[in-house]
Amino acid sequence: MTIKDWPLDERPREKLLAKGAEALSDAELLAILLRSGYAKQTAVDLARQLLAACGGVAGLRQARYQDFSRIKGLGISHFVAVQAGIALANRALLSPIKKRHAVDNIAATRAFLLSQLNFEVREVFWGLFLDSQYRVIASQALFYGTLNQASVYPREVLNACLHHHAAALIVAHNHPSGILSPSQADIDITLQLRQALALVDIKLLDHIVVAGGKTLSLAETGHFYPS
Repeated sequence: MTIKDWPLDERPREKLLAKGAEALSDAELLAILLRSGYAKQTAVDLARQLLAACGGVAGLRQARYQDFSRIKGLGISHFVAVQAGIALANRALLSPIKKRHAVDNIAATRAFLLSQLNFEVREVFWGLFLDSQYRVIASQALFYGTLNQASVYPREVLNACLHHHAAALIVAHNHPSGILSPSQADIDITLQLRQALALVDIKLLDHIVVAGGKTLSLAETGHFYPS
């Protein structure tokens, strides 16, 4: 049975048109990007296999072509379509803080960081590189860690800032445990980064922790200065 044989209100595209994207499961949304199935498997079946192989939606961002090709029926066109969809979503979220002051538009800044980090199953340390007007000029993951720790090297952060000609920086990382409170290690690396960046007149504006669908600002909670 193909998706065309399903009742209209169960087909992903028709369901999206009738009820909106929020009504669809992850597999149904992904199936729309995959477009078609293979042999006796529908696009939804392939989408479920791909999500399982990648560890969920968050894993799609780091997925390689080889991860797709291991699933019979998926190939380079599917990989390209999914990665293009992810890139467009990221650009849409990043757009408000590329055009406006990232600190004044803190809600959009936090929403973007939440989208990048909230579903990661390991710690990821992220950087938002800003110009002198505090608009985002680049955004990237700087370090990947384990379930409860990511090693951060101030020299590498400084090199990334110089590479992007950044005047300021906002960093963020996630806590896969779901615990939002910053650890002592989080506070210590924040102070180390502030001191290292200050030597070349680059401002560290904030360090944001992402966990459990929420964000916490170390600048707002008073962790930017030695106690």
